[in-house]
Amino acid sequence: MLARNGYETLSAFDRSAADFADRYGALCAARFACGDISRSFLNAVHFDVNTLTDTIDAPADALLAAATHDIEVLNGLLALSGSQLCEAAALHFDADALRSLPDFAPSAALPFTTGAELAGYYRSEGYGFFAQSSAFSMQDDGSALPIVHPDTIRLHDLPGYERQKKQVLQNTRAFLDGKDANNILLYGDKGTGKSSTVKANEYADRGLKIIQMSPRHITCFPKLFEQTLRSPFRFIVFLDDLTFDREDDNFAALKAFIEGGLAGKPSNLVIYATSNRRHLIRESMADRQGDDVRVRDTLETVTSLSDRFGLEITFSVPDKDEYLYIVEQLADESGLALERDELHLLAERFALRRNGRSPRTARQFISQQLAERYGNA
Repeated sequence: MLARNGYETLSAFDRSAADFADRYGALCAARFACGDISRSFLNAVHFDVNTLTDTIDAPADALLAAATHDIEVLNGLLALSGSQLCEAAALHFDADALRSLPDFAPSAALPFTTGAELAGYYRSEGYGFFAQSSAFSMQDDGSALPIVHPDTIRLHDLPGYERQKKQVLQNTRAFLDGKDANNILLYGDKGTGKSSTVKANEYADRGLKIIQMSPRHITCFPKLFEQTLRSPFRFIVFLDDLTFDREDDNFAALKAFIEGGLAGKPSNLVIYATSNRRHLIRESMADRQGDDVRVRDTLETVTSLSDRFGLEITFSVPDKDEYLYIVEQLADESGLALERDELHLLAERFALRRNGRSPRTARQFISQQLAERYGNA
């Protein structure tokens, strides 16, 4: 919209003073609504996919020269002030009234001046739609929506479960380094930090993107694969609370996408799923009735999806010592000043009143104590 307003304002020089004033007013309104004009221009270049990004590994000299010309034009537009435009229009139309139109200051130039510098920017910062954020969510139409303010949690905010966190980190680093990496199933008791472990994006600065997808969006995988296939970034597709009531279309589709389908998933994408169930399908006693052959077939169906995850990581409820260790770490981080014996006693009482020991219970306990002790301070 801003670029179009600018184009129409300049085009108005071929029409009349009234047309210029009208188009210039629309340009001022668009600029003031936009805020940071330089950032808007930079985002338009950064989030674009073009001939230069398509040949980023070895762009032709002629292409770099053309990009240099385009950058010079953009920086020239950014350097224009409202008073310069109005002064030029007043002279062109011989209309002094145009000099009294609203003014706006020139904007800062782009952080690159040549096509070669732009190519270097694309190599270091990435490009295209997924450059907009480090986290995305899938919509019902199969498109990804950037999350403007992603969760800032990091693994050091999650005390305990060191072995599990180490496994996830090792797999993710291998994935970022282009080595063999596994799809991961994190399963176990609720409130143990499975989802937080996935959301804690330690490598956003290395171009790692997390796309959260509801199980109902699994059939959107082909569209997502098409979007990510040519992207310079690497992606974790995060399937949270993955459980099926039966072997339905989503169950079969996910099996095929993970392993066995004709259209394999891109090499720059892995799937991290969390579930409270090891085998992902809710079982009933009726499923286990029948002769030996049928029982075996039923069990193989139940396990067929979870077995396709190359790495399974279990998150069990912590024992008393680990639970109290988590409580202590959270208390220290939050500045909760309590003697250890009193802290342990209150934390155990709190766990008994809730659903038992878990990292979630520990956080809820700390939050309650902080509210009670400092909430009215």
